[in-house]
Amino acid sequence: MKIKPDHLDRDFAAPCRNEDGMASFIFIVLLAIMLILVTAESRALWQLHREVQLLERQQLKRLNPPAPNPPATLTPAIK
Repeated sequence: MKIKPDHLDRDFAAPCRNEDGMASFIFIVLLAIMLILVTAESRALWQLHREVQLLERQQLKRLNPPAPNPPATLTPAIK
């Protein structure tokens, strides 16, 4: 009966320890990229919201001009 050393008796279906570390690193990098994209998109949406508010105020000003002054009424002079 031959005894195999532990380093040769490894299951080839299981990834090595080095590959586990690399997968974790790639996962963290992908999460960081996704976080950067979400932050950029939220900032762009905030700027778009501010621009829409500005346009709405400008249109309300243009479409609802201030009421004209009422004409002066002539009051009879009391003697």
